[in-house]
Amino acid sequence: MINKGRQRGFTLLELLVVLVIFGLILGAVSINAMPGAQQRLESDAKRISLLLQLARDEAIVRNLPVAFEVDQTGYRFYVREDRIWSPIKDEMLRERFFQLAPVQLSLQPQSSDASTIRIMFGREPVDKPFILTIKAADRQVSVRADGIGHFSVE
Repeated sequence: MINKGRQRGFTLLELLVVLVIFGLILGAVSINAMPGAQQRLESDAKRISLLLQLARDEAIVRNLPVAFEVDQTGYRFYVREDRIWSPIKDEMLRERFFQLAPVQLSLQPQSSDASTIRIMFGREPVDKPFILTIKAADRQVSVRADGIGHFSVE
């Protein structure tokens, strides 16, 4: 015998509510998954901060000067052996490019108008403090070094 009572299933309204909720969740996830310009600039600055720490340690361990060179499109690391600067052949200290290139750069205390900035690390654990400022469009972020091996992003 067939039951002619109420059929089971979802109403159109229930399906629409579920689709709206799903759309809102998907929208929130996609907004967080695609970083904005400020997040990309901060990501580059954090990476530079960590790599500067590594380059400083590398100079001390190798007992050789190491240089960090940055321009409007990217940055790279060099080591000085036998009076010749050559790129460091290391996966971590390889050449990298800014996500928001080209950027504007400034270094304090040495205000440099040159398009390329070079920061040197020696064999000593104490260096000169500096602030490297990176600007892209109307956003900016700074990498601060205190001279005793601490690097931070502001």
